[in-house]
Amino acid sequence: MGVFHFAKSYTGTICVLLGSLAMSACTSTSSTTSSSPTSVDALQLTSSSASLSGGGALQVVKDLPAPQNTQNGSEQPLSPNDVLDVNVFQVDNLNRTVQVDAGGQISLPLIGTVTAAGKTVRQLEQEIETAYGANYLQSPDVSVYVKESIGQRVTVDGEVTKAGIFPVSSNSSLIDAIALAGGFNSVGDAGKVFVYRNIGPNTLVANYNVEQIRAGKSRNPRIYGGDKIVVFASKSKIALNNLKDALGVASSAARIAVIPGI
Repeated sequence: MGVFHFAKSYTGTICVLLGSLAMSACTSTSSTTSSSPTSVDALQLTSSSASLSGGGALQVVKDLPAPQNTQNGSEQPLSPNDVLDVNVFQVDNLNRTVQVDAGGQISLPLIGTVTAAGKTVRQLEQEIETAYGANYLQSPDVSVYVKESIGQRVTVDGEVTKAGIFPVSSNSSLIDAIALAGGFNSVGDAGKVFVYRNIGPNTLVANYNVEQIRAGKSRNPRIYGGDKIVVFASKSKIALNNLKDALGVASSAARIAVIPGI
């Protein structure tokens, strides 16, 4: 008889618990979203743009354009801390391995400092050739090779298995970047993947549905060094996880309750 009354009470408790879970799931989702590392929650934007504290604007777009000065995406601009091999054909004593400093410059024999950051490899080669050709060499032939690229890294954050900063190649895609982060975690929403890209003073953000990309229904966008990818949580997955946890605790309590003598 005692067990019957407990079971009846237990059932009632579960009903109350399910109701409270629905409320807590919404609260949990709101908390998860608002704590996102992005400066503005893309999911809550009510207009196409919002001001950023550091100047410029965060603009929501359907598709992200290639970064500036990349020849429509075919080349990656150089960045501070990149390590470059600069070779002058048949003038070995001018060859150098240099690192782009924090100000975006490199230092070379005879011509001194040259701004490298923000330029493509081809543009830098041409500028160095012009500098050497003006006073020192006749028709110099300069080759620049990127030995280490700090700029060729992306940040993957939010609801992924392993958030972090990852190196990418010149043809990496969004699917590649998600894979580097170990895929989505238990509450990650494949339909709420936001990619942030700096274009001039502004930051553009676009929402991509990785599930549709995997199914071949949407294109797999190119990812560039400097991009930030944020995966948001799924409300339904949070609610389901909360329900599983709660039912697991309740089931354990029920098993304890029916032990003879209790």
